Amino acid sequence: MSISSTMRTSASGMAAQSNRLSTVADNIANANTSGYKRAYCEFSSFIPNRSTAEYTSGSVTTSLRNAISEQGTFSYTTSTTDLAVSGQGFFLVADTDDTTHLTRAGSFVKDGDGYLVNAAGYYLMGYPVTDGDVGSVVNGTTGLEKIAISDLALQAELSTSGIFYVNVDASAQSITDIAATADPPSSNTADSAYTSKSSIVVYGDLGYEITLDVYWAKTADEEWELAIFNRADAPATGTFPYTAAALASDTMTFDPITGENLGPTSITIDLSSTSPSGSDSLTLDLSECTQLNTDYTVRTGSVNGNAPSDVDRIEVAEDGLLYAIFENGSRIASYQVPLATVPSPDNLLPIQGDVFVPDNDSGNMLIGFPGLGGVGTILDSALEQSTVDLASELANMIEAERHYQMNSKVFQTGADILDVIVNLKR
Repeated sequence: MSISSTMRTSASGMAAQSNRLSTVADNIANANTSGYKRAYCEFSSFIPNRSTAEYTSGSVTTSLRNAISEQGTFSYTTSTTDLAVSGQGFFLVADTDDTTHLTRAGSFVKDGDGYLVNAAGYYLMGYPVTDGDVGSVVNGTTGLEKIAISDLALQAELSTSGIFYVNVDASAQSITDIAATADPPSSNTADSAYTSKSSIVVYGDLGYEITLDVYWAKTADEEWELAIFNRADAPATGTFPYTAAALASDTMTFDPITGENLGPTSITIDLSSTSPSGSDSLTLDLSECTQLNTDYTVRTGSVNGNAPSDVDRIEVAEDGLLYAIFENGSRIASYQVPLATVPSPDNLLPIQGDVFVPDNDSGNMLIGFPGLGGVGTILDSALEQSTVDLASELANMIEAERHYQMNSKVFQTGADILDVIVNLKR
């Protein structure tokens, strides 16, 4: 047996345990780092070619790994910009050079320029939502932008669509007789008498608020007249006669057995008289209106658009839609936060700042939306904790120290034997 090979083998053992201690040191130092994935060493032996006459010792090598696919536990915070991923996906973030990376570190805050950045200074990326559409690319970062909260302030958006689901009372009396005795009588029943009334606020050019009065008048069994007026045209009494005609009107019918709406399923309201541009219209979805034997009830009443207002806060839904919540209570979907996956996440290349870079070993990244395609979902007001288990790391540290000492003893023994050989002639 070669003494030099013995010393070489023990030196490789000390180097391997030194690598192991390095991963333990990193893990312990980052035990409280959000989104950190623990590092560890895998050992493999190297055995040289041997003859039958003499044993030649080999060595040990290490492969450094990161348990990137491990799911950390969640801690919950009071900040709606603290985000965590439940599942296999990664946030897409960019550095100051606009290079895109992957991360699970979601402690985002607004910087001085209004961008969302995490603790390492990386910018959260997302797709802007334009007219309800998101221009996403599944295999590239085209279309992604740094999410800028400051750009959302003092915006006004026209109302173009809404939902208005009500239940009208099937037992209500027809207003035909009431209209005939009205003073003055009117051929338009909703102009002279009505069964129920609601109002809804919509937004016109420059964010002006427009209050619409919605009248329901039962004209026959399973038949109702719907008429919508601009409240600005109402007299001091607040009802009739309005100084202008209805902005929209239609007759709705209901199934006598189920009470379901037989049509129309929507109504388009002409808002051109309220708009300087003269081109505004709003479509209200009426598809789920019903006629049941109970009181008139508004089940859902909402429209898009908003008045000019500052952003009070933001919220991120599980599907990644980032909503700007304005001081007036309006909610606007402004960005879609995507998540990315790779075929082999544990082979991603980790770099400074708790970010990862795809390479040949990990495979190319695929971008998707939270809740679809197995990328996971997003939790707001939450952070993913480090996957480090301190008890295990302390045990690994003690074990590595002992193994290092034993390898050093072998090295010292080999050195002592060489010293004896050198001094044989004395």
